[in-house]
Amino acid sequence: MEKIFEKLGIFYLGRDVDPDTLATTDHPTLVKSDTFTTHAAIIGMTGSGKTGLGIDLLEEAAIDNIPVIAIDPKGDMGNLCLAFDDLSPDAFLPWVEEEARHKGEEPKAYAKKIAEMWKKGIESFDQTPERIRRFKEHDTTIFTPGSEAGVSVNVLGSLDAPGPETLEDADALASAIGSTVTSLLALVGIDADPLESREYILIAQILKKGWTEGAAMDIGTLIAQIINPPFSKIGVLPLESFYPPAERFKLASRFNNVLASPTFESWLKGDTLDIDNLMYDKKGKSKIAVFSIAHLSDAERMFFVTLLLNKILGWMRRQSGTGRLRALVYMDEIYGYFPPSKNPPSKTPMMLMLKQARAFGIGMVLSTQNPVDLDYKGLSNIGTWFIGKLQTRQDIAKVVDGLAGQAEEGLPKEQIADIIRTLPKRTFFLKSAHIPGIHLFQTRWVLSYLKGPMKKRDIARCMASKKGSERAEPAQTPAAPKRAPATKAEAATPRPILSAKIPQTFDIPAAGDTLYLPVLHLKAEIRYFNATRGIDEQEEVCLDVPLDAGDEAPDFDRAETCESDPATLPKSPADACGFAALPSFVADARSLKPVEKAFSDRLYASKRLTLYRCRPLKAESQPHESLERFKQRLQEILEEKKSEAAQKLQSRYEKKFQTLESRRQRALQKLQKEQEDVSSKTTESIIDAGLAIFGSLFGSKRSAASKVGQALKKGRRVLDEKADVQRAQEALEAVEEKIDALKAELEEKLDALDDTYTLDAYPIDTFFIKPRRSDIRVAPALLWWRCG
Repeated sequence: MEKIFEKLGIFYLGRDVDPDTLATTDHPTLVKSDTFTTHAAIIGMTGSGKTGLGIDLLEEAAIDNIPVIAIDPKGDMGNLCLAFDDLSPDAFLPWVEEEARHKGEEPKAYAKKIAEMWKKGIESFDQTPERIRRFKEHDTTIFTPGSEAGVSVNVLGSLDAPGPETLEDADALASAIGSTVTSLLALVGIDADPLESREYILIAQILKKGWTEGAAMDIGTLIAQIINPPFSKIGVLPLESFYPPAERFKLASRFNNVLASPTFESWLKGDTLDIDNLMYDKKGKSKIAVFSIAHLSDAERMFFVTLLLNKILGWMRRQSGTGRLRALVYMDEIYGYFPPSKNPPSKTPMMLMLKQARAFGIGMVLSTQNPVDLDYKGLSNIGTWFIGKLQTRQDIAKVVDGLAGQAEEGLPKEQIADIIRTLPKRTFFLKSAHIPGIHLFQTRWVLSYLKGPMKKRDIARCMASKKGSERAEPAQTPAAPKRAPATKAEAATPRPILSAKIPQTFDIPAAGDTLYLPVLHLKAEIRYFNATRGIDEQEEVCLDVPLDAGDEAPDFDRAETCESDPATLPKSPADACGFAALPSFVADARSLKPVEKAFSDRLYASKRLTLYRCRPLKAESQPHESLERFKQRLQEILEEKKSEAAQKLQSRYEKKFQTLESRRQRALQKLQKEQEDVSSKTTESIIDAGLAIFGSLFGSKRSAASKVGQALKKGRRVLDEKADVQRAQEALEAVEEKIDALKAELEEKLDALDDTYTLDAYPIDTFFIKPRRSDIRVAPALLWWRCG
């Protein structure tokens, strides 16, 4: 039977173990999900059961609708995709065939044995296939950066700026830039010192300028700006003196070699690292995102982990504060990413998350074989410890010292060390700042099949359907059809003579006989302002409108989005180039003011800032926030409200339970007393009856009759006492029935909360903020002669 407290943010991790006998008890090990906002560490030698405990945690998070981001350097976390609610041999067969052949067994028979073992194991911890189905409702995706085995991740294509919260915080911005630069340089084999390395300083300045100015940054832009930086000084030194062009070109070449390598093509494909999209699906169900990086080199792993952690940090700082667990970030096998003595790129964002994530409801769980893999400063920010068996004295001493500040008074270090040294497999020592005392527990049977590390072909098999559907490129608005380039002989005319008030620029032709085609380059800034909502947003619209000789006005339906800024092009045409004919509304115009006016009118009639709102929750979307992301935010609000309502409901019923429990204890005590009285008086009655009979045989008749009468009277009292026992038993059963009824009533009301706080019950409507005419500022139109 499913525990009702599981619906109240409780993780079911296993069963308690008696610390004296190390025998597993029937008492479930339950930990509140909010406990993990202060982070956790899982430490244990190979074979201790770390992987099973980690998967237990992630399964519980999914069942509680908490999003999970798992970083998987070894390949074990992909096993979360192998949950089979029917527990049939056919479901297990594809995943056990190789192991079966390795053991010399027939695959189908072996699959049947594994299926039976998994069914028995799951049931032994009071779990059912229904629980597996609840877990499988949450999407699990294996992302493989740098590989197309799973769902690809476009990592090198974008170095997007962090959110405004980071850009406005000097320390946070410096940290984001530092870790990104260090990981980029590590990717090309440069171990950079932030104070001494010219490479580090140059790239840091490029990123800082691009991010603070809102420029689009990607690896190609970075390479170009290394060769031609967008500044002339670094500090007070001229750029050319600080880092000469020839040496900058060598650095750019190293990045270009990485980009040009065939093995890096997959780094440019797939989904961007959008943390919002990793959290919830369109129905409000949380997701599990597993980033499998076992196939990458050490430098590539470090680069990706650092980039991902920085993305999570930037996303985190955009969230509101909360005391509940909003998301779980899990990293398996942390060796090398958070060492005590060195400072790899991943260490800075990881330390920041350990220090700051609690306020935003983000929990981190770090898993490792050796406690020496963890920075000692980071240990003080970890509130919950799961310690499996350790053998070396150094490892045990490190753990004991880390726990010493949390251990209760009177608990000697030697006792902790003895417990850790003698732990059986799948048994963990649990110590938490949120839970009094120490606990031992055996991990529950996982819902997912533990195949072991997933190979590329295993991941490809799991993700085959996702790569077929989700990998489709988003639909894009088709570009306006390009005009067929006319030859100079067919379409060339002399350069038209235009008013000096019409600015013109000219492409630099690749050949001397190029034909110039006219294009109107239009640009405007639109302001969306609403003082009540605190909205003051700017949008830039830039269009290139091709011109044909027969046009009577700009044909905005054929407009193309600007791909470059022609304002920097030459103001004079190249020699020996012909010109296509201009439409009369441009050729005869004194200026392009009418065009600018038409452009402004079109923008005023069509441009809107689309927003969404949910009136019952008094929530509105942020500017440029997608409907999907707004729904995710509403889901978080509803989860918060449901959690608060559940806690209030539980507190209210707790008083009723305490009252009934007191009555039950009193009824139990009365029953025990009545049973003792019956036992005592029954014994007395039997003895008296025996004496009376003996007296009747050997004593006087009067004395014997008196004794028999007394014995009969005590017998009647015994019957009365038995009736009292019956009444006490009935009173106890009546109280226990009330307790069961109250539990059922509480469970029913908790179930009703799921229907009350579902997104379907809260309508979302759309509204718009329209710009005022004065808020549309159109730049002077430009006639751009583009090479045909």
